[in-house]
Amino acid sequence: MNIERKLNKAQKTFKTWKAVPFKEKQQALKKLAKLLDDESEKLGKVITKEMNKPISQSIAEIKKCALMVRYYAEAENILQPEKIKTEFRVSEIHYVPKGVILGVMPWNFPFWQVLRFAVPAILAGNTVILKHASICFGSGNEIEKLFLKAGFPKGVFQNLEIGHAEVKTVLENPIVQGVSLTGSEKAGAEVASIAGKNIKKSLLELGGSDGFIVLDDADFQKAAEAGASSRLLNCGQACNAAKRFIIQKNVEKEFMPVFVKEYQKFVAGDPLKKKTNMAGMARADLADDLEKQYNKALKNGAEIILPLERISDNEFVPGLIKVKAGNPILQEELFGPLGMVMIAKDDEHALKLANDIPFGLSDSVWTKDKKRQQFFIENLESGSVSINKGSSSDPRLPFGGAKSSGYGTELSMVALKEFVNVKTVVGN
Repeated sequence: MNIERKLNKAQKTFKTWKAVPFKEKQQALKKLAKLLDDESEKLGKVITKEMNKPISQSIAEIKKCALMVRYYAEAENILQPEKIKTEFRVSEIHYVPKGVILGVMPWNFPFWQVLRFAVPAILAGNTVILKHASICFGSGNEIEKLFLKAGFPKGVFQNLEIGHAEVKTVLENPIVQGVSLTGSEKAGAEVASIAGKNIKKSLLELGGSDGFIVLDDADFQKAAEAGASSRLLNCGQACNAAKRFIIQKNVEKEFMPVFVKEYQKFVAGDPLKKKTNMAGMARADLADDLEKQYNKALKNGAEIILPLERISDNEFVPGLIKVKAGNPILQEELFGPLGMVMIAKDDEHALKLANDIPFGLSDSVWTKDKKRQQFFIENLESGSVSINKGSSSDPRLPFGGAKSSGYGTELSMVALKEFVNVKTVVGN
């Protein structure tokens, strides 16, 4: 692959693409959304074959991508020059696209993660090059084909089949003006360091260890259903999945049997069958890592509620462990079908347990009391707080983290301004 040739193509296309009217760009997005809807079954199979996601969830991912693309296709143009009242004849703020933006994307949501970064960046006038996870090169190629089918010029979106070692070379190339990465804390730190040394914008969406807080006035059945689903959809391989279930002590005996019953409904099966609600992890080495974390947690005092049982190279019977504050496993992200339960004395203790980690992506709080809801809304150290629902991303709402979960915003109108330069125009 000639990387330099593709970068030059992206740069050449940028010079004309940035001048294409906003409404005209949106017409191409409408075609892209329709293609995603029309080809959801075919594209879903690509995802499932590459990373083992149950086919029903893969198709749902494509449908969600179509929903998100359509949101931007119908969005208001907030990038028009803004007039500011001053004593000068001309006082304006202009939003200027940066240029060629690199996306470094993961395997767990191989279409969603790519498109939620690329679509607003491209609508803002940038061009995009993608370095996808090595097991998802097929998904990356399909996305490039979709952009071309939708009528986007060649060079607006290009997929690079390269390894991690080549990311540094691409990011250091003077053509590339910024980078968006979704991945691990380690990968984020490495890429942000390269971008920083080269004075380039970076956006990081990293790991999470989201708190799922159940208080004594919660709807236990709804909380149990949402909690199990949030932890085990995509085999627990989601940055914003519920990972730490913080249960108020006086309802532990009442809530836990309901939760365990819902948790045990997730059973590993054939990912190509639509009735399957959980399949294997994406790779055997990821299953190895999860098993090591499980044993580490037990070695440091965790108690087994449901054992994590490995039934093949990459499949498990989902596990659930009871963990106390101070267990070193709490400082790590569990990426797979293993959940942690913690017991809180009261609201203040639940808040302390929720915040006492390096991550800050999204939390979920279950209580009917509005004052208690507000207490957690104001004090949880995370990028989003969900009330009486599981954490999820929505095209209409900003998505991003705090602390070691990264910085910058994806989704919503806010994302349109992530990869633009703000230019002041003033004078008589």
